[in-house]
Amino acid sequence: MQPLKYLVGYPPHILEKVHALIAQDRLGPMLANKYGQVHAVRNDGQLYDYVQALKDRHLRKSVPLGKVLYDGKLQVMKHALGTHTAISRVHGGKLKASREIRIASVFRDAPAEFLKMIVVHELAHLKEAEHNKAFYQLCTHMAPDYHQLEFDLRLYLTQLEVGAD
Repeated sequence: MQPLKYLVGYPPHILEKVHALIAQDRLGPMLANKYGQVHAVRNDGQLYDYVQALKDRHLRKSVPLGKVLYDGKLQVMKHALGTHTAISRVHGGKLKASREIRIASVFRDAPAEFLKMIVVHELAHLKEAEHNKAFYQLCTHMAPDYHQLEFDLRLYLTQLEVGAD
């Protein structure tokens, strides 16, 4: 059995089921059946509006976002699927801080639920820097099925990888 890099740390009985789905060519159809609807967020402007709407709904009092965009280099670097960064610049005599969220371009063509899961994850970093209990509580506040979406996203990424072989 080949190692499944997106599912490292999951129990062996889960990995066996995933390997069986892959061997029977059923993983892709199963995910397509469950998450068949692709989102309409196609460009950076639409992505900014989408992220801002989620932020306004759940994190009104958090820091403003300066930039939100799809990034084609993200999946290659450190296997990051999204990033949240704070950038400080000197502007005149003052220090200006700007927050950026970058989403891997693989999510431009992904099911709508997976885009939402990644956006929720990155928005949660506005309040919680670490992946701790409070971070995941905030994620499930914004997306009650967050943990299931995260697992299914890992299956989706696995399918993209094995489908490319």
